[in-house]
Amino acid sequence: QARQRETRRVVQALFIHQNFPGQYRHLAPLIAKRKGARVIGLGERANQSPPGPIHIRYAAPEGAGEKTHRYLRPVEAAVRRGQAVARTLVGLKQKGFVPDIICCHPGWGEGLYLRDVFPDAKLLQYCEFYYQSSGGDVGFDPAQEITLDEMARVRTLNMTQLQSLEATDWGVSPTLWQRSRYPEFIRAKTSVVHEGVDANFATPNGPASVKLPDGFMASKQEEIVTFVSRNLEPYRGFDIFMRALPEILARRRGAHAVIVGGDERGYGRLPADGKSWKATMMAEVGDKLDMSRVHFTGRIPHEGLVALFRLTKAHVYYTYPFVLSWSLVEAMGCEALVIGSDTPPLAEVMQHEKNGIMLPFFDHARMAEAVVDALANPDRYMPLRKAARRTMLERFDLHAHCLPQQVKLFDAVLEGHPGTDAIPLPEATP
Repeated sequence: QARQRETRRVVQALFIHQNFPGQYRHLAPLIAKRKGARVIGLGERANQSPPGPIHIRYAAPEGAGEKTHRYLRPVEAAVRRGQAVARTLVGLKQKGFVPDIICCHPGWGEGLYLRDVFPDAKLLQYCEFYYQSSGGDVGFDPAQEITLDEMARVRTLNMTQLQSLEATDWGVSPTLWQRSRYPEFIRAKTSVVHEGVDANFATPNGPASVKLPDGFMASKQEEIVTFVSRNLEPYRGFDIFMRALPEILARRRGAHAVIVGGDERGYGRLPADGKSWKATMMAEVGDKLDMSRVHFTGRIPHEGLVALFRLTKAHVYYTYPFVLSWSLVEAMGCEALVIGSDTPPLAEVMQHEKNGIMLPFFDHARMAEAVVDALANPDRYMPLRKAARRTMLERFDLHAHCLPQQVKLFDAVLEGHPGTDAIPLPEATP
């Protein structure tokens, strides 16, 4: 026990994420507070770094060459990124920094050569999503044709992760379903620990109104319907929401739709004409909308987003079988009524008519009906709102559950026994 305490006290730790701090925004600064600890965060992009870790940026790598086989373009880009990271780490090593443990997101190639630079470091890597040609995002839309060519491309996407994870000591996934997508040999050494949500920040208590970029003052007195996605795209049901919106606004004459998200390419592809999904959907349904009651905000500060969750009467969160968004759990923490898709990531968090509403993904008429009913009968859904926050507190509370579990896993990997009973390894999805 004395040896373990000493190990924890003098730890040198390296956190790597191309957009640092990423998933390490709470864990890295907490480890940095330990007496004698030296913590470095490494990433490509400048971001708001938490206090504590020393934030270092590596040079942005080139992408793949134009003549590279299209299956291999992401792989070549990842190799170049891994090379840029390795060169930066060699420089740190020459200056005397040799980490005891490295936490890394391997999805973009940053984890490829860690074992070669620091052969004795413990590696704890973040297992976010493993691509497959069935059962996940690919092929979920029945209109998408899955050819052999597409299946081969998707399989090749995993090359970078597989090489990185082959060398890792342990992995961590945020949800059971995301963990279940990985091959068995990776699942066998992967714990399920969510990043967590600050229950004191994502709370129903707060300002009763928020001013939108277009000047509209959204408040609890209004019938506000919210839709939030980092980028407005079909992966998060933006097209379904837009097709439901004319019916919602026609039947609720005082309702306002607040749509938060960017116009860039997100997880999926852009429309065939190269335009944004916002432009595409406005061309389809824009003439049916009262645009004085539709508010596209773009991306907004985190505080404004949570303020919207506090006052919305119906928050629509749909997703393909893909990674689960932090925003869903934050909305639940704010006692928002979540109208969500009946898809695996949500099924792990929500129960229909228990802590939210779950509907078939592609049925925009059902979505419209559910939103209209939520606006017309808000008191009926209050028990679901309360239950949503209880779910967040019981399973995703950062300080009560998730961060202590992260620290426990971090120390277990650091001390060389991550597979003990101290770290639960669920074997099945709910």
